Amino acid sequence: MKTTLKRVSLVAAILLMVSCSQELDQKPLIGDTLENLLQNNPEAVKGLVSKMYGTFALTGPSGPGSSDIVANDAGETGFLRGIINLQDFTADDMKNRWGDDGLDQLTTTSNWTQNNKFFRYLFDRVYYTVPQTTNLINALSNTNGPDKELYVSELRFLRALAYYYMIDCFGKGILITTENYGTADPLPEASRTQLFNYVESELLAIEDKLPQTNQYGRANKATARMLLAKLYLNAEVYTGAARYDDALIYVDKVITEGGYSLATNFTQNFSGDNNTSPEIIFPLIADAISSQSYGNTTYLVNGSLNSETMTLSAYGATEGWGGHRATKAWYSLFGDLATSPDARAQLFWTTGHSYEMTNYKTWTDGYPCTKFRNSNFTGPTTPTSFSSTDFPLFRLADAYLMYAECVLRGGGGSMTQAFDYVKAVRNRSNAPAITMADLTLDFILDERGRELNFEGHRRSDLIRFGKFTGGSYLWPWKGNAVNGTSIPDTYKLFPIPLTALDANPNLTQNPGYN
Repeated sequence: MKTTLKRVSLVAAILLMVSCSQELDQKPLIGDTLENLLQNNPEAVKGLVSKMYGTFALTGPSGPGSSDIVANDAGETGFLRGIINLQDFTADDMKNRWGDDGLDQLTTTSNWTQNNKFFRYLFDRVYYTVPQTTNLINALSNTNGPDKELYVSELRFLRALAYYYMIDCFGKGILITTENYGTADPLPEASRTQLFNYVESELLAIEDKLPQTNQYGRANKATARMLLAKLYLNAEVYTGAARYDDALIYVDKVITEGGYSLATNFTQNFSGDNNTSPEIIFPLIADAISSQSYGNTTYLVNGSLNSETMTLSAYGATEGWGGHRATKAWYSLFGDLATSPDARAQLFWTTGHSYEMTNYKTWTDGYPCTKFRNSNFTGPTTPTSFSSTDFPLFRLADAYLMYAECVLRGGGGSMTQAFDYVKAVRNRSNAPAITMADLTLDFILDERGRELNFEGHRRSDLIRFGKFTGGSYLWPWKGNAVNGTSIPDTYKLFPIPLTALDANPNLTQNPGYN
């Protein structure tokens, strides 16, 4: 069993449970009790901070059937499950065949509405995490426990991380801070730029307060810098003003000061013992025994397997849900999979499956991706129902490709260095050699597809490269057409959920949605 942060106690879990509508109303239900708890038992902060990390890795405090947010199916509400649904199923790389209410609309990038439960789950997850981290920061400010500044900085990072996905996915929201938390009246709507500026200021403020190294799974300087670099990389989308020079500064710090190195083997990053990888900067921790969830990498591993056509035990699993398959828009990036020397091209199950996805609801249409597996990279594996594979939210290969993109977009840096970073990523997987002339923005987008697909980046990447909406780039089932069709620019943002609009009358719907 891998080492994780101390798990939150039942009492702390109960103290932290409030509904999404209450969070948006901003009524501090537990402040005095929480302050007393921290004052009387300084050790309790470890469990409470662990709980806040857990909001990104688990669905709730009491096992896989519990959820921090309101839902009929707790397993659907996990942060990672939401990111995969919204970032990968809506893009060109992955499709789901289950036909669950809401998933078809994501898989086909069509008929998006404010009533889709999967938009609500991510929105509610953010507005569970933000008020709770804020409440805990306020409570800690009135105590004098050990490592107080470290815990506050970690909580500020987690709050910024939650807001980052609000900026990226919804483009607006409610800005809850330590200064306005507990305000009786509904808070005003915050624009994308206002949220951007707040997250930027928070990350800049904590950069020097976070340690160079920290316990595995906890924030350090590199995690804050990586998030800041991602914020700047997408600044032109988020605010209209390009910040590629700033993105390069912080991604360079991650690369040169973080102490990370590429794993020798690509699959080490996605195996059951990937906590040993030297490449992972910030993981969402999973454990088949102590942190079971249907919303973490269990969703990626089991959802991509089916005993009808695949051998489950080879991937450390005992269950195959037969849901997710890649499309040719992903695996065609490698050319002929049968002859490609690229190790990443071998991570698709082709036996019994069709290259074309004629019907996205047919399991054998499209190739399942075996990138994520619950089998160990080294040593024996005992198959389990839940996954022990951590999710690499940030990893070094992404930083290398971000550096190269910033250089190509005029953000400064060295073209030679950018070329060396891209070569390092490709050489690790035995990909064909490239020349400096090959290094273009289109190449970087394709290389991000080869390296990072199914990791929750693809929709954002396509938007940044101008390839998500419109008809210039089509993929299977885009716009609910087998060969793809144009979709409106409205879809660069998700609709604000109806429940959130009802909870705070100051929130307004994104343009193009009713």
